[in-house]
Amino acid sequence: MKQIQTDVAVVAGGPAGLAAAITAGENGLKAVILEKSNTTGGAANMGMGPLGIGTEIQKKMFNDITVEEALEEHMEYTHYHVDEDLVQIYFNKSADTIAWLQEMGVEFAGAYRYFRESAATWHIVKPENGVIGPRAASAMAKAMTERAKELGAEIYLETPATDLIVEDGRVCGVLASDASGETYEIRSKAVVVCTGGFGNNAEMIKREFDLNLGKDYFPFRIPGITGDGLRMMWKAGAKKWGANIETIYQVPDNLNWFLIDAVLRQPNLLINQNGDRFMNEGQMGNTTYTGNAIGMQSGHYAYCIMDEAILKRYKKNGPDIFDIVHPADAFLAFDQEAQKAQDAHYEGYIEAKTVEELAEKLGIAADKLQDTLDEYNDFCDFGVDEQFHKPQKYLHPIHGKGKYLVGKFYLGAYGTVGGVRVNKYCEVLDADLKPVPGLFSAGSDANTIYGDSYNFTLPGNSMGFAVNSGRMAGERIADLLN
Repeated sequence: MKQIQTDVAVVAGGPAGLAAAITAGENGLKAVILEKSNTTGGAANMGMGPLGIGTEIQKKMFNDITVEEALEEHMEYTHYHVDEDLVQIYFNKSADTIAWLQEMGVEFAGAYRYFRESAATWHIVKPENGVIGPRAASAMAKAMTERAKELGAEIYLETPATDLIVEDGRVCGVLASDASGETYEIRSKAVVVCTGGFGNNAEMIKREFDLNLGKDYFPFRIPGITGDGLRMMWKAGAKKWGANIETIYQVPDNLNWFLIDAVLRQPNLLINQNGDRFMNEGQMGNTTYTGNAIGMQSGHYAYCIMDEAILKRYKKNGPDIFDIVHPADAFLAFDQEAQKAQDAHYEGYIEAKTVEELAEKLGIAADKLQDTLDEYNDFCDFGVDEQFHKPQKYLHPIHGKGKYLVGKFYLGAYGTVGGVRVNKYCEVLDADLKPVPGLFSAGSDANTIYGDSYNFTLPGNSMGFAVNSGRMAGERIADLLN
């Protein structure tokens, strides 16, 4: 077994772990990062950028929001079921963290809203390919990795932690093994666990949420995110607390059928397996609200229906709902993508020429489907949705002109959050809400700031919490050790 001595052992090298290691290095402490994958960055390599509040970028774009405003909004959103002291430390630090990242060479394309009703808190990293979209934040991960190395951090890739070393009730190191089978004993004065939750662990997802990964639940599945850190912390005495999902909705295998998803998630007729509407489709821009509603339906899915007349309208005038992730030009490429989906018998896309054909493909009685369409079209013709009060501007009648076009949307998630509880210093707490000596956690493992629903009105929150909580943990460790 290889013996290593260090000040801080960091379990996983995503944005939280990198931030913790960099902060340790800035304070004269040596850090060792144990990363399960063959590269650093974790979920940040799939993401777009962190939250910032009161930044210079926001002010220059006339999109600034104060910490006071954001904190009030967030606490009301969560009904105060979260630790406000933890949230305020994070929010107050977030502007400085954006500047801190810029000093490392991270460039931001700007501060954006996700959808119209959200705040412009999402600081999207300037993408290396020039196209704003998923994976933009990989440039941030690269810059953070280089900064960690400059400050003396040792990074062991393909070397997952296997257990925490606990002696006399104190966490004092980590056991690990690499791809060749060599084992490591890393002795440290503090350990920071940042393994990103358990979003790709089907057994844990079933046990914690009664969801079936890849069957009635389609999250982003990031390899290696399987709850290793949480299991180690629970074993070491951490209180098991607050696990949840970052709820969204999407078609199955979203990344391979991104254009299908982008076009069909417009606020048209949304029905469940019984053929009934169940929400105001005008809220579909808020993916958490819609994901929550879909998650309450049988099978955790719903059908969003339009026809070619509506598609033609979108091609000419643009979509009803714009967001920063789904490009408006997807509508122009839809016909080719739809044919590709038909040829592949892809379950997330259905088309039909008649109500009877559509009903058969959806597994809904034809007379029921016709009744729902007739009632909905009456609302559209009258200009008033008497059921859910969807705004008139989204009421487009669906008469099947050309073909009916349908997206099958499932409950999804960016991943899991929470599992252990931390205080404002990111010290992991035990069953009595006392710190477990030597143990810290940051990022998704410790992210319990949402209550029962991911807050999409302040976009960039999860990556923002990851980077900021990594800094918070590193600063607390430095205070204790220096």
